[in-house]
Amino acid sequence: MLTRAAFAIFLAAVCRVNAQLALPDDLPIGPPMLEQELPSSAWLDLRQTTSRNSKTQEAPPWVEALTLLPAEHIEGGTASKSVFRIRVTPPGPDYKILFFRLFFDDKPNQQPELVAWDETGTHILRSGTLGAGMNLPSSDSVIIPMTGASAIDIEVPGDGKTIRGAYLDWMTSSEVVHPVNVEHRDIIPEPFSVVPALHAPPEDVENFGTVTATLAPEAIKLDARTQQNAAFQFPIEAEPLTALLTFEIANPRIDVPPEVYVNGQNIGPVALTLPDLADPGYRGEAEPLTTDMHFNYTGWVRAQKLVPATVLKVGSNDLIVSSGQGTGASAIRATQIQLKYIWDKSDYLLRPSP
Repeated sequence: MLTRAAFAIFLAAVCRVNAQLALPDDLPIGPPMLEQELPSSAWLDLRQTTSRNSKTQEAPPWVEALTLLPAEHIEGGTASKSVFRIRVTPPGPDYKILFFRLFFDDKPNQQPELVAWDETGTHILRSGTLGAGMNLPSSDSVIIPMTGASAIDIEVPGDGKTIRGAYLDWMTSSEVVHPVNVEHRDIIPEPFSVVPALHAPPEDVENFGTVTATLAPEAIKLDARTQQNAAFQFPIEAEPLTALLTFEIANPRIDVPPEVYVNGQNIGPVALTLPDLADPGYRGEAEPLTTDMHFNYTGWVRAQKLVPATVLKVGSNDLIVSSGQGTGASAIRATQIQLKYIWDKSDYLLRPSP
């Protein structure tokens, strides 16, 4: 079934990967553009500290100006709010939708918000607060209609030093097809990403002999230094053929992914589905007296681990997700497990003995 990728108003907090939509129903979606030179994307370094080797900030012509407005203050001299203002001009009449990904430290009570303004000073939309206050380096995406908008403000409580950078890119539309008998997702490809955001089903779902069950939809903090793990309990009525654990993780150290324990047995580390290394979400960390640099991904990525049927048991099962040794704080969300059972239409082979 062919459907046009028209966008509707949808505002939801995201950290990689769920892009927030802030689009009116009547936003015009034109036919595919003729082949022409595409506008460059923009990376804006919003850190208020500069290193000795830092170069002059460069941006494509459609980014007119970047300003850090004087912070508002309350009694006692404390900064109540800081505002980064970005003035943009669409590079052509065919570009009406802007993808905006903000990189920031997701501190409690210092969550940022995006506000789009027109030339008269009237705000067109507010994104709502970004992040979840997990006290982790993170990133959120918002899709902004730029019809009439000329400036985007990043408003953040405090002195604004929690804001690290912004990635901006223009979006186009196209016709897409999708299967009618599977869960329908409004998939908007994120730059550098390879998979859509993960959704946790509210109730158990059975499909072709496979049961999908949500263990926890909310975000759960992990921290190897404080031995803070994520623990789950789930019952099964019959032993499956195999099982698959899936969740999203924020701020993982990519070379030391979390490990999984089932009923007291360590079944090994999860596998991470990483974005391109060009993604600005990667943050390098080096320790004193070492030359090696380790990288964390300051956004949400998908993690999976096959669970052998032999470690599961009929009745209650215990599952623990633990941070890898020597890593810092991270968080997981949308944690779910799939149990695969015999299905009469599946293809099974009996391999002869050698």
